[in-house]
Amino acid sequence: MSEFNLLDQIARAELLGRGGAAFPVADKWRRMKEHQSEKKYVVCNASEGEPDVKKDWHILANYPEKVFQGMVLAMDFLETKEGFLYLNADYYQRLKAQLDPLFKKYMAKGYLINLFLEEPSYIGGETGALLNSIEGKKTQPRLRPPSPSITGINGVPVLLQNVETFYDIALVAEAQYQNQRFVTINNAQNEGVFALDRDLTVEQVLKTTNNYPTEEFFVQVGGGASGVVLHQNQLGQATLSGCASITIYPINTDVLQILKMWADFYTKESCGKCTPCREGSWQIKRLVDQSIIDKKINEELWQRILTIANNMEKTSICGLGQALIVPLKTYYQNIWLKRKL
Repeated sequence: MSEFNLLDQIARAELLGRGGAAFPVADKWRRMKEHQSEKKYVVCNASEGEPDVKKDWHILANYPEKVFQGMVLAMDFLETKEGFLYLNADYYQRLKAQLDPLFKKYMAKGYLINLFLEEPSYIGGETGALLNSIEGKKTQPRLRPPSPSITGINGVPVLLQNVETFYDIALVAEAQYQNQRFVTINNAQNEGVFALDRDLTVEQVLKTTNNYPTEEFFVQVGGGASGVVLHQNQLGQATLSGCASITIYPINTDVLQILKMWADFYTKESCGKCTPCREGSWQIKRLVDQSIIDKKINEELWQRILTIANNMEKTSICGLGQALIVPLKTYYQNIWLKRKL
């Protein structure tokens, strides 16, 4: 398949990046192809550091050859022979026997796919932090502009995609793509990772996979840290977002324990580079921890927490600090206020 035919196929399939941002793949490839640089790299982001997201693990465990094929197709498209697999170190320890032969196979064909092992973290999957890590620098985001993909690795621009995206590209090239995406379902009777029509609503996903609870519930969709929180009555119109994970919670799940889970995660994962994220996450954690000691939560506490998170959204450098407002605000609006009625 010629490079232009492949790009046309990707565009017709309307492939979107599956790392969370959902940027059109064809547009990204076209821009990198047109970029005036003698050298370019292809990078596969297999960090997967967000809680409750297991799709990349599932793909690498079951279809690793497809991921490598997708990377090589991208390398051929950019006329480069070098790329990087930026891999969650825990995954590599469990998948080494499956992955190592593929590195050797494609090296024998003239493709150098460098393995970079990343200590599992949320920030490690952010583009600038990922590229800094490969360069041997602190795993912290880069200031924008320019785009981290343009500053790349030691000045070499990169085409960076998620594991699922490269898997989809391989399917497109073989005319096997079926408009599906991988969905991780957690805290369910039939939990796991499912390949489903990407246009299904969240309600349809749960019913199709025999995971729709019999008791009242709510879900977090898109990621276990940054995902949107929705009541079951909203799921008929809700689409799969972010990394397409769905975590189910009984409606009577303790509010403070939910808040503590998010606060602890963001505090632990903050890289410390910017003050709003570093200090804001700690302030929210202290408020939640004190409320657990006091065994109470009220409207005043909610407003203090939401104000801090809102400031983090507006002033943090990267998506980590910007994202905390999403679960907090949607839980408050869709669950907390309705429980008080």
